[in-house]
Amino acid sequence: MEFYSLAFWCMIALALVLYYTVLKSRQWICLLVFSMLFYAICGLSGVPYILTTSIVTWASALGISRVINTTKVRRKASGLTKEEKKAIKNKGIIQKRIWLILDLAIVLMILICVKYLTEIQVFKVSGFILPLGISFYTFMAISYIADIYNEKYEPEKNFFRLLLFLSFFPQVIQGPISRYDKLRPQYDTVHTFENDRFLRALWRFLFGAMKKYAIADMLSGSIAGIFDYGSEGLPGSLIVLGFIMYSAQQYADFSGGIDMALAVSEMFGIELMPNFKRPYFATSLGDFWRRWHISLGAFMRDYVFYPFALLKFMQKFGKWCSKHFGKHFGRVLPAGIANILVFLLVGVWHGTQMHYIIWGLYNGLVIALSDILAPAFDKITHKLNIESSSKGMHVFRIIRTFIIVNIGWYFDRIYDFGDCLHCFRNTVMNWSFNEFFRMFTQKVVNTVESTRYLYGGYIVALFGIVIVFVVSLLEENNIDIRTAIMRKNLAIKSVCAFIMIFLILASFMLTTGTGGFMYANF
Repeated sequence: MEFYSLAFWCMIALALVLYYTVLKSRQWICLLVFSMLFYAICGLSGVPYILTTSIVTWASALGISRVINTTKVRRKASGLTKEEKKAIKNKGIIQKRIWLILDLAIVLMILICVKYLTEIQVFKVSGFILPLGISFYTFMAISYIADIYNEKYEPEKNFFRLLLFLSFFPQVIQGPISRYDKLRPQYDTVHTFENDRFLRALWRFLFGAMKKYAIADMLSGSIAGIFDYGSEGLPGSLIVLGFIMYSAQQYADFSGGIDMALAVSEMFGIELMPNFKRPYFATSLGDFWRRWHISLGAFMRDYVFYPFALLKFMQKFGKWCSKHFGKHFGRVLPAGIANILVFLLVGVWHGTQMHYIIWGLYNGLVIALSDILAPAFDKITHKLNIESSSKGMHVFRIIRTFIIVNIGWYFDRIYDFGDCLHCFRNTVMNWSFNEFFRMFTQKVVNTVESTRYLYGGYIVALFGIVIVFVVSLLEENNIDIRTAIMRKNLAIKSVCAFIMIFLILASFMLTTGTGGFMYANF
């Protein structure tokens, strides 16, 4: 069910009416019913997977909680020696770990079997469609069980409330990866309809839809034409154009979908975690990944990076590095190894193909090296008398980061490693502007029915990109664009709404069909 479809908006309208009227005292039940309905409509075959993950996680969390409470009671018994209390504590830790490992084993096995074993054709199932958002709700389940294990909060005793957390329909398509302690209080709150909040949500939805349909969908065909049929004859100039378009497409598709998800959630008074913070204004690759897919980065930080970095052998390694190479290396080398592990897992999360793994390692290695070489860069900047806080240096860092990110996109978008290396070589050695128009015509123009649709789509996309850039620039300077628009008079609001609606409708007229979201089946 597409966000723009009549069926989707009929479902939202019915859900909102019931949510704010009939089921006002049981709003979470309304959300659960429509979440499961939405999930079933999008793919009925995926329902058993999300139900199994939910049941196993719910039961395991209760098991962990029972062990924790029993251990506390037993340790408070009178007449126990220190050794006896320690033994009870250790036994409780072992029992907790058994529940945790059992849950992780089942939940991750579902993900591995469904997503990865079918991907590498260990399981060959004809016509199999990956369950919607399986990675996202799996990661949410892992964060929940890990928090219960670490006694961050009490487990949910009502299974259906936990099921709502994992299946909440705005986020199930492509995230964000929410945390239970942030959403549960919002599900318990009785929300009343607020006109201003609803209008703010509509503005966000329009902006997200404009990004998705007027930018991402308008560019996707040309990008596929350039990269999907081999790199033979591609000049560097066309390759660079392709990756500039890919940067726009990927950001517009993913962040546009997230904007729509956040907007629909906001209509119900539920605030989801933001997932993007103007990543192409980042000044380093590390900064980029703190702005891009924020919820995934936070998940990897809290449940992979820190647990790994705090392992005893990693702490010993850090002390050894400090002793032999100095405090700087003692701090950054363990963190660098943890970062490489994190991005290796992020690469595998995207897929088992080698190009994704190389892409993940590339990002991890660049971040690790930038941390290791930071003092050397600072010395060079000082010797050259460059003012590191100047606007010119800030712009330089943004451009440098954009280039570094786009180098990484080579591994992400070009599926064959040989083609990837060939494109790298041509990017550096063979721009061949003379070949640009010939190859562009062959790869892109000759694959469309009418050049009017092609160039019309480019015009629509260009307008959309300019709007996104201006909005991002204003927000980067701490201007809330939605608040600013809502304070304007009706004429200005109408013009802004008309522009976005016009671009969305124009995109529908200039394409034969809208593509799904890039991250919908992750």
